[in-house]
Amino acid sequence: MKSVTENLQVFLVGAVCYSGAEIFFRGFTHWTMSLTGGLCLLILYHLYHRLESSPLWKKCLLGALIITGLEFTVGCIVNLILDWHVWDYSNYPWNLLGQICLIFTLLWFLLSAPLVWLTNQLRKTTRRELRF
Repeated sequence: MKSVTENLQVFLVGAVCYSGAEIFFRGFTHWTMSLTGGLCLLILYHLYHRLESSPLWKKCLLGALIITGLEFTVGCIVNLILDWHVWDYSNYPWNLLGQICLIFTLLWFLLSAPLVWLTNQLRKTTRRELRF
């Protein structure tokens, strides 16, 4: 039960932060982005813990690749298959099917550094709260 609660807390933080960032920068978000953000943070939370001694640049690179990969997967489902028009990067240079683009991958690389810190803080907080 402890692990489920910990994972749920991390997922919710990711969902809120990702959606909040979208609202801040785009003025709106979509519920699928909450799910994507929660899943991204949950994966990075566990990955960064396993790679605790790895250099920051490596964690940032993995973070950028994971977030971009999840965005591509979700984009293909919600935009190309379901035709929901949640986003379209077709007008950006170096885009792939309008779902991801290199500019945002570079942004995710930079934003992964604070995510390393955030996941460390979440680990300390959730572990402290879940002690019985």
